[in-house]
Amino acid sequence: MSPPSAHRRRGMVRPYAAAGGNLTPTRSTLDPATLLIADPKVPLTGLGAYPHRLMALCLPGVLSVAEAAVRLELPVAVTMPIASRLVDSGHLVARAPFVPAADRHDRAFLERILDGLRKL
Repeated sequence: MSPPSAHRRRGMVRPYAAAGGNLTPTRSTLDPATLLIADPKVPLTGLGAYPHRLMALCLPGVLSVAEAAVRLELPVAVTMPIASRLVDSGHLVARAPFVPAADRHDRAFLERILDGLRKL
């Protein structure tokens, strides 16, 4: 048995292989902050290694695409096509992160603050 070359390390997977040979997400609505929620009723049979691992990470609760990428040790650009195919197949549900709307501030109040800062 020959020693592994410097370019081929044990356990190293090329990004296109991890994404099933296609790095183009099927959905343009996913971004790193998108929340992924697994459907526990959908069977995991027939999934590849990385989609199966992503499902295992999401089954206990909600995980963002960025968090999933870190835990899978893959770039976000590779994790997004994996997640988008799982959303297409019904394994995952994608939700936009909750961002509270900013409260409107009273203009007079903001002007008093600005005046106070100018006096400093």
